[in-house]
Amino acid sequence: MKKYRCIVCGHEVEFENEMPDDFICPVCGVGKDQFELIEG
Repeated sequence: MKKYRCIVCGHEVEFENEMPDDFICPVCGVGKDQFELIEG
């Protein structure tokens, strides 16, 4: 699993593979480009 953190609001999500290109943060609404890989 790969864990990503939103650099805007701090929300964390996990994906089995890469984050989908169309992923939107469910908390603050930013796109994939505002997430950083924190483990995986």
